[in-house]
Amino acid sequence: MFETLSREADDPLLALTPLFRADPNPAKVDLGVGVYRDELGRTPVFRAVKRAEAHLLETQETKAYVGPEGDRTFIEAFWTFVAGEGRHAAGVQTVGGTGALRLAAELLRRSGSSRIFLGTPTWSNHSAIFAAAGLSVVTYPSFDVAGQRLLAGEMISVVADKAQPGDAILLHASCHNPTGAVMDDATWAAVAEVALEKGLVPVIDSAYQGFGTGIESDAAPLRRLLDRVPEAIVAASASKSFGLYRERTGAVYATSASPETRDKLKSHLVTIGRGAYSMPPDHGAAVVRTILTDPELRTDWRTELDDARKRITSMRTILAKGLSRLSPALAAIATQQGMFSLLPIDETRIVELRHRRGIYMPLSGRINIAGLNSSQAPGVIEALCAHAALG
Repeated sequence: MFETLSREADDPLLALTPLFRADPNPAKVDLGVGVYRDELGRTPVFRAVKRAEAHLLETQETKAYVGPEGDRTFIEAFWTFVAGEGRHAAGVQTVGGTGALRLAAELLRRSGSSRIFLGTPTWSNHSAIFAAAGLSVVTYPSFDVAGQRLLAGEMISVVADKAQPGDAILLHASCHNPTGAVMDDATWAAVAEVALEKGLVPVIDSAYQGFGTGIESDAAPLRRLLDRVPEAIVAASASKSFGLYRERTGAVYATSASPETRDKLKSHLVTIGRGAYSMPPDHGAAVVRTILTDPELRTDWRTELDDARKRITSMRTILAKGLSRLSPALAAIATQQGMFSLLPIDETRIVELRHRRGIYMPLSGRINIAGLNSSQAPGVIEALCAHAALG
């Protein structure tokens, strides 16, 4: 039976990693997979994470299951981190932010939703996650790559015209992947109004809180939206904000004004998770719980996260100044936020940059600015200006 299967294509982003490792070029630069790197090219373990792990090593008394819901203290503390004080939701711990999105998709299907609207370009895995849960994915253009601008008016127009009650719409809480584009307050307000008028369920992907302008300011649009709409789902990841990539730490939250409805939502999320992976992993959640409930660790973690954000911002400024020689529109890189920007570069030139200069990026033109350091930046800018042709 297995012989009838055809080979699936490799993920084009993840396939870059072994190619990069095999390249003998000592000056090679990895702008592909989205992890934060410091000035020495390392993806460091946060100081607060190390201290939290040491505390757990000394005090943890069991490795028994945490149960399908997960660590309740983590779930509540992480929700406060994302949504602030005073907002109520049904939440369960998940296997990373991707697991949170998959549970969100399954919950939508159980609730009667059949479609979700995705602005493009978006994270390459978004469409696959929702399609795998049986939802129809409706896409619309939301970013002009050549002009480096958000297509806010077009987004609102398409959703207002085509969406039906019960449909969902995916939103990036902050630090859009892959464009870095920023939705202003007026656009967020317009999205809320369309959701109310059309009876839509916003699904908010929160994966980069703290990497834009700050922990609280990055969460502000999400929080205002939650105050405006009667129902929403938030998929939250600790991978970037806490540097816990391989620990697969996340949570999914569904909001409703009714306590009885929240109780039912939680029961469904627990059941979906139970059928998918039985119990979530504990270590990363225990680390986040320890940090968020210890004032000293929390302060140290926030300081280090702020430092990481400032380093990314400095790289954005350098790139924007240098790449504006390619196109004046690329000056917008300085005002974009988060780890990524999307360059309007032809695929042929991207491959040429890889082979001739050892610069690795996906064929989409998305670059991980958080993977670049100040010693690499001049060479990357020179190579892009010399070899890149705008698509």
